Amino acid sequence: MKESASQIKPAKWEPTNTPNLIRNKSSGTFYARFRLNGKLVWRSLETSIHTTAKLKLQDVIGGERKLIAAGDGQITFEQAGKLYLERIDKDPNLKPRTKAYNTERYAALLKTWTTPLSQKLRNIKPDNCLEWASGFAVKYSASSFNHSLGILREIFEIGIDSGARFDNPARKVERLPERSKRLTLPEPDQFERFVREIEQAGGGFSKGCAELVQFFAFTGLRKTEAQYVTWGDIDFQKRKMSVRGHPETGTKGNGDPRIVPLIEEAVLLLQEIHSERPDAAPGDPVMSVRECQKAMNRAAIIVGMKRITHHDLRHLFATRCIESGVDIPTVSRWLGHKDGGALAMRVYGHLRDQHSTEMARRVSFSKPAGDNILRLPKMEAVI
Repeated sequence: MKESASQIKPAKWEPTNTPNLIRNKSSGTFYARFRLNGKLVWRSLETSIHTTAKLKLQDVIGGERKLIAAGDGQITFEQAGKLYLERIDKDPNLKPRTKAYNTERYAALLKTWTTPLSQKLRNIKPDNCLEWASGFAVKYSASSFNHSLGILREIFEIGIDSGARFDNPARKVERLPERSKRLTLPEPDQFERFVREIEQAGGGFSKGCAELVQFFAFTGLRKTEAQYVTWGDIDFQKRKMSVRGHPETGTKGNGDPRIVPLIEEAVLLLQEIHSERPDAAPGDPVMSVRECQKAMNRAAIIVGMKRITHHDLRHLFATRCIESGVDIPTVSRWLGHKDGGALAMRVYGHLRDQHSTEMARRVSFSKPAGDNILRLPKMEAVI
């Protein structure tokens, strides 16, 4: 922390045996005091422990020398933020939606940042970051907070790379624990009424919205995957569908396409849609609309069910599959997860346990025949 001459003069300073290291008698805090390019520099080492101060001293002096050598010591928070946006915009490994999301999170960070954007990056302290964090955490979810914190840390890393500072004050801010969303999904009959309300809403896109809702629920696709499915991706004969994702960046994860088997409801839905568009070309999109959240919100209120999102319909697909006896690793592959089922186990593991309990109730060694108990063939004991 740099102090003005007026702040320094009244203090009582105590020299030490270490060059460039002095101690404030009043506070006990050690300071670095040295000349750089003919200018006298004072920096607080923020410790009253002599051994710690000696260790920090060379880092402080070295850091100041880096600022002079780089010539970028005057970079502001706003300037570093713009450099961050330029980096993500030019990053070939980031998908368009990821870039857009990072830009959104950066905008939220700027709106809630509590120090002036014109503040020099080198002068921002951990306390400034902690102050921002305490306000941001109240207004946003844990996942949004953690993502924005990651951006904040990257901004300071840009400052470090450019020589504006040699530490990252945002490292003092801890990430928030992210809890899995509690799933409240519609029952089969409730879902049917939900779809019917969307279809009969009377809007120009009502039918397309109802088809999209069913397509999500019957296939488990992500919103960013469904919009790119074409009729050429549908194989009615083999009852399967190719999921390719964005034409340039592919699907989420490593971008590889995947094959998803079509359940009976999905086949019937696609056949009905295709019958209404018999002249559709292989390259034409299957879905006529890309999103329908407003229609879903309205229908949920009418039906009396909890509001659900496009992504919740993906959860609905996975839930119905597991309740029908499909194992979690298989469902995970259908969903396009790349972790072998670890994520699906965390989200849907309780469903597997419930299913297992239901199956166990059917097993008995004492009920008489005719009780719908699965009986094994008689086997001779082997001794």
